Amino acid sequence: MIKHSITLPTNQSGYWFVVNKGRLFLTDKGLVPQGKLADLAIVAEPEQICWLGQYQQQPCYLLVDHDQITDDSCWHSARSLLSQDEQLFQLAARALQVSLFLQTHRFCGQCGSAMHLVNWELAALCNKCGHRCYPRIAPCVLVGITRPGQILLARSSRHKPGFFSILAGFVESAETLEQAAVREVKEEVGVDIKNLSYVGSQPWPFPHSLMTGFTADYVRGSIVCQPNEIAEAAWFDLNDLPEVPPAETLSGRIIRQLQQK
Repeated sequence: MIKHSITLPTNQSGYWFVVNKGRLFLTDKGLVPQGKLADLAIVAEPEQICWLGQYQQQPCYLLVDHDQITDDSCWHSARSLLSQDEQLFQLAARALQVSLFLQTHRFCGQCGSAMHLVNWELAALCNKCGHRCYPRIAPCVLVGITRPGQILLARSSRHKPGFFSILAGFVESAETLEQAAVREVKEEVGVDIKNLSYVGSQPWPFPHSLMTGFTADYVRGSIVCQPNEIAEAAWFDLNDLPEVPPAETLSGRIIRQLQQK
Protein backbone atom coordinates (compact mmCIF):
# COMPACT_ATOMS: atom_id res chain seq x y z
CA MET A 1 0.00 0.00 0.00
CA ILE A 2 1.23 3.50 -0.81
CA LYS A 3 1.33 5.70 2.25
CA HIS A 4 1.18 9.48 2.36
CA SER A 5 3.63 11.37 4.53
CA ILE A 6 3.46 15.00 5.57
CA THR A 7 6.98 15.17 7.05
CA LEU A 8 9.84 14.88 4.60
CA PRO A 9 12.28 12.22 5.95
CA THR A 10 15.47 14.01 4.87
CA ASN A 11 17.57 11.85 7.23
CA GLN A 12 16.06 8.58 5.99
CA SER A 13 18.20 6.68 3.51
CA GLY A 14 16.42 5.18 0.51
CA TYR A 15 15.61 5.53 -3.16
CA TRP A 16 14.13 8.87 -4.24
CA PHE A 17 11.77 9.04 -7.21
CA VAL A 18 11.68 12.78 -7.84
CA VAL A 19 8.97 13.70 -10.36
CA ASN A 20 8.51 16.99 -12.18
CA LYS A 21 5.91 17.36 -14.95
CA GLY A 22 5.82 13.65 -15.71
CA ARG A 23 9.58 13.12 -15.78
CA LEU A 24 12.05 11.53 -13.35
CA PHE A 25 15.23 13.01 -11.93
CA LEU A 26 18.13 10.61 -12.55
CA THR A 27 21.82 10.87 -11.69
CA ASP A 28 24.45 11.56 -14.35
CA LYS A 29 24.80 7.75 -14.59
CA GLY A 30 21.09 7.36 -15.32
CA LEU A 31 20.25 5.94 -11.88
CA VAL A 32 17.52 6.65 -9.36
CA PRO A 33 19.11 8.72 -6.54
CA GLN A 34 19.89 6.67 -3.44
CA GLY A 35 20.87 7.73 0.06
CA LYS A 36 19.77 10.47 2.44
CA LEU A 37 17.91 13.26 0.68
CA ALA A 38 19.93 15.89 2.53
CA ASP A 39 23.16 14.39 1.11
CA LEU A 40 21.98 14.07 -2.49
CA ALA A 41 22.56 16.65 -5.21
CA ILE A 42 18.86 17.15 -5.88
CA VAL A 43 17.64 20.68 -6.35
CA ALA A 44 13.95 20.36 -5.55
CA GLU A 45 11.27 22.12 -3.56
CA PRO A 46 9.05 19.24 -2.46
CA GLU A 47 5.34 19.84 -2.15
CA GLN A 48 4.34 16.27 -1.35
CA ILE A 49 5.98 12.98 -0.54
CA CYS A 50 4.67 9.41 -0.61
CA TRP A 51 6.16 6.14 0.51
CA LEU A 52 6.10 3.84 -2.54
CA GLY A 53 7.46 0.53 -1.33
CA GLN A 54 10.83 -1.18 -1.13
CA TYR A 55 13.61 -1.95 -3.59
CA GLN A 56 16.63 -4.06 -2.58
CA GLN A 57 15.49 -3.82 1.07
CA GLN A 58 15.56 -0.02 0.95
CA PRO A 59 12.50 2.26 1.27
CA CYS A 60 11.40 4.11 -1.84
CA TYR A 61 9.85 7.56 -1.79
CA LEU A 62 8.04 9.74 -4.28
CA LEU A 63 9.01 13.39 -4.06
CA VAL A 64 6.79 15.70 -6.10
CA ASP A 65 8.74 18.71 -7.34
CA HIS A 66 7.02 21.69 -8.98
CA ASP A 67 10.15 23.81 -9.47
CA GLN A 68 11.04 25.25 -12.85
CA ILE A 69 13.49 22.84 -14.48
CA THR A 70 16.82 24.55 -15.15
CA ASP A 71 18.92 21.54 -16.24
CA ASP A 72 16.80 19.51 -18.65
CA SER A 73 19.47 16.80 -19.02
CA CYS A 74 18.75 15.51 -15.47
CA TRP A 75 15.08 14.70 -16.19
CA HIS A 76 14.10 11.58 -18.06
CA SER A 77 11.19 9.47 -19.20
CA ALA A 78 10.50 6.34 -17.15
CA ARG A 79 11.24 4.41 -20.36
CA SER A 80 14.95 4.87 -19.58
CA LEU A 81 14.52 2.45 -16.64
CA LEU A 82 12.87 -0.30 -18.70
CA SER A 83 16.14 -2.02 -19.53
CA GLN A 84 17.60 -1.67 -16.01
CA ASP A 85 15.20 -3.60 -13.79
CA GLU A 86 11.51 -4.52 -14.03
CA GLN A 87 10.80 -3.81 -10.36
CA LEU A 88 12.54 -0.43 -10.60
CA PHE A 89 10.45 0.46 -13.64
CA GLN A 90 7.26 -0.53 -11.81
CA LEU A 91 8.19 1.74 -8.89
CA ALA A 92 8.87 4.55 -11.33
CA ALA A 93 5.51 3.89 -12.98
CA ARG A 94 3.81 4.08 -9.59
CA ALA A 95 5.63 7.30 -8.75
CA LEU A 96 4.55 8.97 -12.00
CA GLN A 97 0.94 7.84 -11.67
CA VAL A 98 0.66 8.94 -8.03
CA SER A 99 2.29 12.27 -8.85
CA LEU A 100 -0.29 12.90 -11.58
CA PHE A 101 -3.08 11.92 -9.19
CA LEU A 102 -1.89 14.40 -6.56
CA GLN A 103 -1.52 17.14 -9.17
CA THR A 104 -4.97 16.68 -10.69
CA HIS A 105 -6.99 16.17 -7.49
CA ARG A 106 -6.27 19.29 -5.48
CA PHE A 107 -9.89 20.37 -5.73
CA CYS A 108 -13.16 18.45 -5.63
CA GLY A 109 -14.72 17.81 -9.04
CA GLN A 110 -18.17 17.73 -7.43
CA CYS A 111 -18.28 20.92 -5.31
CA GLY A 112 -14.96 22.68 -5.97
CA SER A 113 -13.66 22.58 -2.39
CA ALA A 114 -10.07 21.68 -1.51
CA MET A 115 -9.26 17.97 -1.42
CA HIS A 116 -7.19 16.30 1.30
CA LEU A 117 -5.31 13.01 1.28
CA VAL A 118 -6.65 10.48 3.74
CA ASN A 119 -4.04 8.76 5.90
CA TRP A 120 -5.20 5.12 5.69
CA GLU A 121 -5.24 4.67 1.89
CA LEU A 122 -4.21 6.50 -1.25
CA ALA A 123 -7.30 8.59 -1.88
CA ALA A 124 -8.29 12.24 -2.03
CA LEU A 125 -11.28 13.22 0.09
CA CYS A 126 -13.46 16.33 0.08
CA ASN A 127 -14.40 17.09 3.68
CA LYS A 128 -17.29 19.28 2.52
CA CYS A 129 -19.33 16.91 0.36
CA GLY A 130 -17.63 13.58 1.07
CA HIS A 131 -16.54 12.95 -2.55
CA ARG A 132 -13.58 10.55 -2.68
CA CYS A 133 -11.23 9.90 -5.59
CA TYR A 134 -8.65 7.22 -6.28
CA PRO A 135 -5.78 7.19 -8.81
CA ARG A 136 -7.05 6.60 -12.31
CA ILE A 137 -5.95 3.50 -14.19
CA ALA A 138 -6.88 3.18 -17.88
CA PRO A 139 -6.88 -0.46 -19.13
CA CYS A 140 -5.52 -0.97 -22.62
CA VAL A 141 -5.44 -4.11 -24.75
CA LEU A 142 -2.56 -5.30 -26.94
CA VAL A 143 -3.22 -7.98 -29.56
CA GLY A 144 -0.63 -10.01 -31.43
CA ILE A 145 -2.43 -11.49 -34.47
CA THR A 146 -0.96 -14.31 -36.52
CA ARG A 147 -1.70 -16.50 -39.49
CA PRO A 148 0.64 -19.32 -40.61
CA GLY A 149 4.18 -17.91 -40.64
CA GLN A 150 3.10 -14.26 -40.40
CA ILE A 151 2.17 -11.57 -37.88
CA LEU A 152 0.03 -8.48 -38.42
CA LEU A 153 1.90 -5.32 -37.39
CA ALA A 154 0.87 -1.69 -37.68
CA ARG A 155 2.45 1.74 -37.40
CA SER A 156 0.58 4.37 -35.47
CA SER A 157 0.41 7.83 -36.97
CA ARG A 158 2.29 8.96 -33.84
CA HIS A 159 5.33 6.72 -34.49
CA LYS A 160 8.29 7.20 -36.78
CA PRO A 161 8.37 5.54 -40.22
CA GLY A 162 9.70 1.99 -40.12
CA PHE A 163 8.64 1.29 -36.52
CA PHE A 164 5.83 -1.28 -36.18
CA SER A 165 4.04 -2.93 -33.28
CA ILE A 166 1.01 -5.05 -32.51
CA LEU A 167 -2.41 -3.43 -32.33
CA ALA A 168 -3.54 -1.62 -29.20
CA GLY A 169 -6.50 0.32 -27.87
CA PHE A 170 -8.28 1.45 -24.73
CA VAL A 171 -11.11 -0.45 -23.09
CA GLU A 172 -14.44 1.39 -23.20
CA SER A 173 -17.11 1.59 -20.50
CA ALA A 174 -19.01 -1.67 -19.78
CA GLU A 175 -16.66 -3.62 -22.07
CA THR A 176 -14.63 -6.73 -21.27
CA LEU A 177 -10.95 -6.96 -22.21
CA GLU A 178 -11.81 -9.59 -24.83
CA GLN A 179 -14.56 -7.46 -26.36
CA ALA A 180 -12.20 -4.49 -26.50
CA ALA A 181 -9.56 -6.57 -28.28
CA VAL A 182 -11.97 -7.77 -30.98
CA ARG A 183 -13.44 -4.28 -31.45
CA GLU A 184 -10.10 -2.45 -31.60
CA VAL A 185 -8.67 -4.84 -34.19
CA LYS A 186 -11.77 -4.50 -36.36
CA GLU A 187 -11.75 -0.69 -36.07
CA GLU A 188 -8.03 -0.21 -36.65
CA VAL A 189 -7.32 -2.66 -39.47
CA GLY A 190 -10.69 -4.15 -40.49
CA VAL A 191 -9.99 -7.84 -39.81
CA ASP A 192 -11.72 -10.44 -37.65
CA ILE A 193 -9.92 -12.55 -35.06
CA LYS A 194 -10.58 -15.61 -32.87
CA ASN A 195 -8.93 -17.75 -30.17
CA LEU A 196 -7.93 -14.90 -27.90
CA SER A 197 -5.34 -16.03 -25.35
CA TYR A 198 -4.19 -13.90 -22.42
CA VAL A 199 -0.41 -13.35 -22.15
CA GLY A 200 0.16 -10.89 -19.30
CA SER A 201 0.04 -7.27 -18.20
CA GLN A 202 2.37 -4.33 -17.63
CA PRO A 203 1.89 -0.94 -15.95
CA TRP A 204 2.52 1.82 -18.46
CA PRO A 205 2.75 5.29 -16.87
CA PHE A 206 2.20 7.39 -19.99
CA PRO A 207 0.30 8.69 -18.19
CA HIS A 208 -1.74 6.03 -16.33
CA SER A 209 -2.34 2.93 -18.44
CA LEU A 210 -2.37 -0.77 -17.59
CA MET A 211 -1.44 -2.78 -20.66
CA THR A 212 -3.08 -6.22 -21.01
CA GLY A 213 -1.70 -8.49 -23.70
CA PHE A 214 -3.34 -11.14 -25.88
CA THR A 215 -2.52 -13.32 -28.85
CA ALA A 216 -5.17 -14.18 -31.45
CA ASP A 217 -5.65 -16.01 -34.74
CA TYR A 218 -6.64 -14.26 -37.96
CA VAL A 219 -10.05 -15.28 -39.34
CA ARG A 220 -10.95 -13.10 -42.30
CA GLY A 221 -10.82 -9.64 -43.84
CA SER A 222 -8.48 -7.42 -45.82
CA ILE A 223 -6.39 -4.77 -44.07
CA VAL A 224 -8.10 -1.38 -44.09
CA CYS A 225 -6.32 1.16 -41.89
CA GLN A 226 -8.35 3.43 -39.63
CA PRO A 227 -7.89 7.04 -40.83
CA ASN A 228 -5.89 9.37 -38.54
CA GLU A 229 -4.99 6.45 -36.26
CA ILE A 230 -3.08 3.82 -38.27
CA ALA A 231 -0.57 5.12 -40.81
CA GLU A 232 0.16 1.69 -42.30
CA ALA A 233 -0.30 -1.99 -41.49
CA ALA A 234 0.81 -5.22 -43.14
CA TRP A 235 1.52 -8.91 -42.69
CA PHE A 236 5.19 -9.64 -41.94
CA ASP A 237 7.06 -12.93 -41.98
CA LEU A 238 7.82 -13.89 -38.38
CA ASN A 239 11.49 -14.43 -39.26
CA ASP A 240 11.85 -11.11 -41.11
CA LEU A 241 10.40 -8.30 -38.99
CA PRO A 242 10.85 -4.52 -39.18
CA GLU A 243 11.87 -2.46 -36.14
CA VAL A 244 9.60 -3.47 -33.24
CA PRO A 245 9.34 -2.56 -29.52
CA PRO A 246 12.11 -3.85 -27.23
CA ALA A 247 11.71 -7.11 -25.34
CA GLU A 248 11.27 -5.24 -22.04
CA THR A 249 7.86 -4.00 -23.18
CA LEU A 250 4.77 -6.21 -23.17
CA SER A 251 4.25 -5.70 -26.91
CA GLY A 252 7.86 -6.69 -27.58
CA ARG A 253 7.47 -9.77 -25.38
CA ILE A 254 4.34 -10.86 -27.26
CA ILE A 255 6.04 -10.48 -30.64
CA ARG A 256 9.03 -12.57 -29.56
CA GLN A 257 6.76 -15.18 -27.99
CA LEU A 258 4.92 -15.56 -31.30
CA GLN A 259 8.24 -15.89 -33.16
CA GLN A 260 9.13 -18.87 -30.98
CA LYS A 261 5.89 -20.82 -31.50
